[in-house]
Amino acid sequence: MSTALAEMPRPPRRAPAPRPASVATTCNLNKSYGAIVALRNLNLDVHTGELLALLGPNGAGKTTLVRMLLGLARPDAGSVSVFGADPHQGHVQPRLGAMLQVGRVPETLRVREHIDLFSSYYPAPLPLRETFQIAGIEDIKNRPFGELSGGQKQRVLFGIAICGNPDLLFLDEPTVGLDVEARRLMWSQIRTLIARGKTVLLTTHYLNEADALADRILVLDKGSIVAEGTPAEIKARAMGKQIRCTSRLSLEEVRQIPGVLSAKADRDAFELQVNSAEPVVRELLQRDSWLGDLEVTNAGLEEAFLALTQNNNADAANGRN
Repeated sequence: MSTALAEMPRPPRRAPAPRPASVATTCNLNKSYGAIVALRNLNLDVHTGELLALLGPNGAGKTTLVRMLLGLARPDAGSVSVFGADPHQGHVQPRLGAMLQVGRVPETLRVREHIDLFSSYYPAPLPLRETFQIAGIEDIKNRPFGELSGGQKQRVLFGIAICGNPDLLFLDEPTVGLDVEARRLMWSQIRTLIARGKTVLLTTHYLNEADALADRILVLDKGSIVAEGTPAEIKARAMGKQIRCTSRLSLEEVRQIPGVLSAKADRDAFELQVNSAEPVVRELLQRDSWLGDLEVTNAGLEEAFLALTQNNNADAANGRN
């Protein structure tokens, strides 16, 4: 090495990117109900200011996990920390808001009475008018809860969840019963909360909802995390491409083509999930000169979700899980 090069100052070593702060964590969390295992050695971090979506089939453990984080249930083993403390502690609860599928509110109270009542439980709630505006319930605030439609009741429950101005908000299937327009309006309201620095943990069966809203997705199955990442990372991890075509081949013949992960009939066409489209398309054309209506697209979150949970089921059946 020359003297000139040896004397050149070295560039400073780049500091590693800081890890995002966590508002809630679990460590080796376990919970069973008799012989049914709800959560199995689950480790989770909910980062400040993110929307984390929990996906999973019925019985995956989503509701149990939410109840643990809210302090509504205790683990059999492992630990839960929310804002650095046990969620059962009194100073933690005022910082939490929840919209859950279980539980009822009095049908005879008017909407504004519900919001006023629940606001009184918190030290620094949102102004009532702001809660009405964010939840989209200004026009129904004087109506009894029992006279509302299902979608209107969902909006009121959303208002109850946010009225205390919580730092961590749990939304369990918040858009069930809403039409498309009302669902997208609630998406906008949830984005407003995130823009204000709130943290949201969302459970949903609407995969397009998770795709549209989530910064990060956790896929749960049988009490364990089977995938974690951004929506794009989840989709890329599970399946690469979807092929749609018409063919004279049988469905079973299509399924036997190397590279086809799954295939199903959809009306007069086949839908194939593949990692790489090009070799599969070449094989299809070689086997069927009548191949038509060929369309290749990126796999969506729904296909990714199904692939991840199906693979986990296969692993469990083979004793690898």
